[in-house]
Amino acid sequence: MGKLYIVPTPVGNLEDITLRAIRVLKEVDAILAEDTRTSSKLLHHFEIENKLQSHHKFNEHKNAEHIAERIEAGENIALISDAGTPGISDPGFLLARTCIENGIEVETLPGATAFIPALINSGLPCDKFCFEGFLPQKKGRQKRLKELATEKRTLVFYESPYRLIKALEQFCEFFDPGRKVSVSREISKIHEENVRGTASEVLEYFKQKTVKGEIVIVVDGHKEK
Repeated sequence: MGKLYIVPTPVGNLEDITLRAIRVLKEVDAILAEDTRTSSKLLHHFEIENKLQSHHKFNEHKNAEHIAERIEAGENIALISDAGTPGISDPGFLLARTCIENGIEVETLPGATAFIPALINSGLPCDKFCFEGFLPQKKGRQKRLKELATEKRTLVFYESPYRLIKALEQFCEFFDPGRKVSVSREISKIHEENVRGTASEVLEYFKQKTVKGEIVIVVDGHKEK
């Protein structure tokens, strides 16, 4: 029987990949990638000549059992996402669970993920935190914000640059305009930016500019008055 490897890839700077990740990607029988076009550039950079196969949120339900069968038959398969650690707001959970349920060994390598640097960089308490990933785009979004309004742990969100202003406006509305917020943009890339302040201050800052890139928002937990 083979093994499933969950392999993190850089979120920005290509030097953030580990030596172990490179070795595993060279040794496995196949690599599952969220977007083969994106991942082929990474593999080419590190001279990894291995078969890339598509595995994304639109086909993972259909693919999971078939991939598990291949591993049971002896293949070693690695799963990567476009950037960061698979399973963290990216495909990966379903395949890992399917393999575990079938008695297949799953080995997850430590490595890059965007929210940990953003959390530490925020200057907000990081001994206890609540990772929310992406808020619902429409249905259930306001309900979830109301539920989180009294969460005392530091909150961590992923957000699209197109919805950043909306998110900050809703933090002012449902949390508190004076709540401390940190927005990290383009983590580990050339144009990395970290903006800290109150929710209203950070909102005004980003209203004055065009927002691009991957976004992590860190919000201070609720404090009893």
